[in-house]
Amino acid sequence: MATITTRSLSGSSQSPRSPSAQPFLGITVTDPVKLGNGVQAYISYRVITKTNFPEYQGPEKIVIRRYSDFVWLRDRLFEKYKGIFIPPLPEKSAVEKFRFSSEFIEMRRQALDIFLNRIASHPELRQSEDLRTFLQVDEETMERARSQETGIFKKKPADLMQIFKDVQSKVSDVVLGKEKPLEESSPEYEKLKHYTFELEDHLAEAQKHAFRLVKRHRELGQSLADFGKAIKLLGACEGNSLGKAFSELGSKSETLSIKLQKEAHHLLMKFEEPLKDYVRAVQSIKATMAERANAFKHQCELAETIKLKEINLDKLMLTRSDKVGEAEIEYRELKAEGEEATRRFETIVRLMSEEIVRFQEQKTLDIGIAFHELAKGQAQMANEIADAWRSLIPKLEACSART
Repeated sequence: MATITTRSLSGSSQSPRSPSAQPFLGITVTDPVKLGNGVQAYISYRVITKTNFPEYQGPEKIVIRRYSDFVWLRDRLFEKYKGIFIPPLPEKSAVEKFRFSSEFIEMRRQALDIFLNRIASHPELRQSEDLRTFLQVDEETMERARSQETGIFKKKPADLMQIFKDVQSKVSDVVLGKEKPLEESSPEYEKLKHYTFELEDHLAEAQKHAFRLVKRHRELGQSLADFGKAIKLLGACEGNSLGKAFSELGSKSETLSIKLQKEAHHLLMKFEEPLKDYVRAVQSIKATMAERANAFKHQCELAETIKLKEINLDKLMLTRSDKVGEAEIEYRELKAEGEEATRRFETIVRLMSEEIVRFQEQKTLDIGIAFHELAKGQAQMANEIADAWRSLIPKLEACSART
């Protein structure tokens, strides 16, 4: 994701600390390094922050972070910013032979860079105190912050997905003689659920075929490399022009093999990975939906309890019980809690409505770029392959004519 540059209307750069400069927060994740050995091994990243935000320590800060630090930031944001779609993190590979491959490390570095810049470009998340902590404190302070996490901050979005599934199927107990399901059923929410699950299916399907396309390029590249070696050996057995033509054919095949492998990597990073990132983004939306469902459930349960407390209070007042005062206090406290739960739920609903618009706009931009990269790369590759084979035709025709 592109960061916002600090420019004047005339196009000249302004000082990062200039009072007239536009607010700027740009982050780069770079220089992955493997540290440790065996099961204790991990990758560290250099995180460079450039900003003119006054609450930051200076215009530029460089820190070293590991994957678990990014997880800490994601979890803190998810817990504190209810109703906002927290950008997704790349998965943690459990397969040792892939975990430290150069390709996996680069894919993760790119995904972590996108993760931070999405946070930095979000009007609410960019103001987070936890983001400032992540971008500024030294490694020891960061490690202490991670180790101190307890209670609610240990809850992961994956845990909340089960809540979402449970809430969808759960029905409350009988309330005033009528069964009432504790699931939100507004048209807006139903539309959001339908969109989310449909988008998830279509993105997953597109990503699956993108994976196959990358695999096909790699297999074709390997086949051309093997063919090139074999035909060069065959050419060595021949003499004169035929041997030379075979040698050139083998060299062209090996050259095209290298180009196909490079194009496969380009497809992986610029096409398949963006699609996979949006598959993960949908999971973030579903986790927020689970929080919304949980808030709705809590609001309904409190409303039911308040009704029962109100009925009980009326009975106590009719009988002039000496417990009326205590019951009135409990009722008022519970009603205040219910009003707060309603406000919390309404806030989540409002924020999600804003978030889905932002998400769709960004998705249109990012997926459009990904498909443009696909088309551009495929067109260029097709031209290079055609030119390579075309250049061999006169020489091979000459050899055929002699025979």
